Amino acid sequence: EDPYVMVRSAELEGYCIDLLKALAAMLHFSYKVKVVGDGQYGAVSSTGNWTGMIGEILRQEADIAVAPLTVTSAREEVVSFTTPFLQTGIGILLRKDTVSQEMSFFHFLAPFSKETWTGLLFAYVLTCFCLFLVARLSPCEWNEPKNEENHFTFLNSLWFGAGALALQGVTPRPKALSVRVIAAVWWLFTIALLAAYIANFTALLSSGSEQLPIQTFEDLVKQRKLEFGTLAGSSTFYFFKNSKNPIHQMIYEYMDKRRDHVLVKTYQEAVQRVMESNYAFIGESISQDLAAARHCDLIRAPEVIGARGFGIATTQASLWTKKLSIAVLKLRELGDLDYLRNKWWETSCLHKSRDRWSPLQPQALGGLFLTLAIGLALGVIAAVVELSNKSRHAAGHAKKSCCSVFMEEMCTRLRIKENTRQSQETSGRANA
Repeated sequence: EDPYVMVRSAELEGYCIDLLKALAAMLHFSYKVKVVGDGQYGAVSSTGNWTGMIGEILRQEADIAVAPLTVTSAREEVVSFTTPFLQTGIGILLRKDTVSQEMSFFHFLAPFSKETWTGLLFAYVLTCFCLFLVARLSPCEWNEPKNEENHFTFLNSLWFGAGALALQGVTPRPKALSVRVIAAVWWLFTIALLAAYIANFTALLSSGSEQLPIQTFEDLVKQRKLEFGTLAGSSTFYFFKNSKNPIHQMIYEYMDKRRDHVLVKTYQEAVQRVMESNYAFIGESISQDLAAARHCDLIRAPEVIGARGFGIATTQASLWTKKLSIAVLKLRELGDLDYLRNKWWETSCLHKSRDRWSPLQPQALGGLFLTLAIGLALGVIAAVVELSNKSRHAAGHAKKSCCSVFMEEMCTRLRIKENTRQSQETSGRANA
């Protein structure tokens, strides 16, 4: 099986042949390679006997079996396995153009996560409310509530905050220190936020074609664009059949109801079908990696389930089992297994080094939101201090307590609405 063992010019080569050479050099043994007679890995036949490589090990026709032989509980009962030399699992093989990210109508919202947008909206409303509140409390912004007009109404405060988000200067212009502190912090917040949005939106547009909407098996079940299936009668099919996971059960039910249409007979047929139609193949992840390396328009989804390993099989009483396991571990520690993996799974496809894009999370802007909160608090405190100073001077002239004057000023400023013009016009008509 490519790329484990292949015949080239009357000689055998491949991953398993190189692995066998490395083990022989490390443990100093000689060997003779024999291809299994029935071409199978090993399963229990109808007569109760084992076929394939497992059967030849049991009949002592071979000492060890070096192949992509999956370690299973049934096989472990009759033979011994070494430490796995390759890890694999169940993955999803897709064609790139069938899973490319489609631009949604609200694609411009994608640079930030939902939590970030929610936090931004809350920060905007809170800042505008603080502007409105501080402008009413500060005597520098609004000295005589009964005679003056306060330009920072709540609607004007909302417009002021929106103008800052668009990097536009808007009226009214703040006069009090407390209001200016809040305005300056909000301007700083919006500049940093817009810079983060533009940078992330640019990255999204440039890497949008690399995003896979099918990242997991749950994504595969939810979509309706692709059909999916696996090898008929394979261990992968029975894995989903026996699994208690609800998602896995949904996958099994889908494949079982459409078994005549979605199940394939050979691995080569599966790869060809993925390349030629809207079909996703569920199978061994290690084999899918090879298909993606050989065919540049194929890709494997990130999630891998049902982790399993390929091991070397020996008889249960063999003294070579432990020696081979230790040798496999040493080869892994020396990096030889990684070298063989890269050698035989080498690809000619060009891979872009761009990191995978993801929406900007609130944690990345946590310091920015904290700075805004501190600025809002400082602005409110400054407004209270300004009002306290005015109340202290007024209390000295009126010979009242500072607290009573402060409370009167605060109640007056918070209760007065923007009706000063109407009151002035009414008084004008009365004088007339």
